[in-house]
Formats: sequence, C-alpha cells, structure tokens
Amino acid sequence: MFQNANGEPVDTLSEALMEESSMSFFEVMSQGGVLMVPLFILSVLAIYVIAERWRFVNNSKMEIDPFLSNIEALLKSGDQARALDHCDKYNKPLARILKSGIRRLGRPIRDIQDSIHNAGKKEIYGLENRMNWLATIAGVAPLVGFTGTVTGMIRAFMDIQALQGNVNPSVLAGGIWEALITTATGLIVGIIAYGFYNYLIGKINRMVFELENASADFIDMLQAPTPKKNKTEVKV
Repeated sequence: MFQNANGEPVDTLSEALMEESSMSFFEVMSQGGVLMVPLFILSVLAIYVIAERWRFVNNSKMEIDPFLSNIEALLKSGDQARALDHCDKYNKPLARILKSGIRRLGRPIRDIQDSIHNAGKKEIYGLENRMNWLATIAGVAPLVGFTGTVTGMIRAFMDIQALQGNVNPSVLAGGIWEALITTATGLIVGIIAYGFYNYLIGKINRMVFELENASADFIDMLQAPTPKKNKTEVKV
C-alpha cells in the first residue's frame, strides 16, 4: 500500500488489475507473440470447414422411403426415362447413386451393383471431403500453443540471465503472457475442432449407413420376382 501526493493510500494492485482488465481482446491476443498468427489462421480455417461441411451434410439429407417408393413405381411401370428424370430433380447423394444403377438396367445385376458401388464410393468421398483438415487442426493447434509456452519460458529465462537475476515480476510478464495466451488459444481451437470433427463424422457415418441400406433395397427391388397375372379360362 502506497500513498499519493495528497497523502491518501493507493492500492497499486487494484489499479494494476483494473488497467489489465481494460485491455481489449486484440491487445490481450497480441501479447501471445508471433505464434498467434498461425493459431489465428487455424481458427479461421476450422470455422470455414465446420460451416461448409455442416451445410453440405445437411443439404445431402432426403426422405429415403418416399423416394424409393416413387422409383419402384416408375420402374415397375416400365418408365425408365421418368425414373431418371425423377432422380435429376434431387441433387442428393442417393439420387445420384440410384441414377447410375437405373442407367444400366437391362445389363447383368452384377454390372448394376458395381455401378452403384462405384457411385457410392464417390459420394462418400464427397461427404468426407476436408474432414482431414479438421482432424489436422485439432491435433496441430494445441501443439502450436505448447510451442508458445516453450518460447515464452525461453524468453523469460533469457531476461533473467540478461539482468543477472536482478528481476521483478514485471520484467518476466512478457514471457509469461506469451506462454499462457498461446497455450490457452491453441487448446481452445483444438478442442472446438476436435468436438465438431467427431460430431460431423458421426452424422456422415449415419448418412453412409442409410445410403448403403437404400442401395441394398434398390438391388433387392430389381431382383424381386414380377408377380404373374392369373389366367382364367373362358368356357363357351
């Protein structure tokens, strides 16, 4: 506790805390040093991938049972062209997969299965696209933050050596700021990226399972025997 020029007591610790709390967010982040730049880039990239994949996966959903029923009705009526047109109305993975199979109707069932399988692999690749970016960010961001911890502590000990041990906490503040802020930022970015990665992968896996089931139902529909009409004898 010190006194000002008027002899009044001054709480230097409280004033210091108030001054620190008045710092803006960007001023605090700037204390993290040069490693805040790659962390900022990783955070922006993570936000982009999360938003883009979330939108893509949600837009890929469709009502499977009604779609399959319509395709089955059109194919049983022998209208292959309308079945293809019906698939073209939906810019969805399932519609594109079944369209590849419908185009090969009349060929051996093995050819149709191979076509659907290849189209399915292409759609799955599209669903999982850029997810490896999010996994990489989840692993790299904390490591960059820990690197900031190391460089911050190195800086603090260099200051101690330069002053031959005659230091006070304010001299070490710069290195400690860098160590703590980069670590915290790296962990936050990594945790968010990892959480959304697992969430999106779960949604993609469920969609892949639904696509596989729908494709199997389509093949079963093609192999189902056509019901024969009972012929009645007419006696004169």
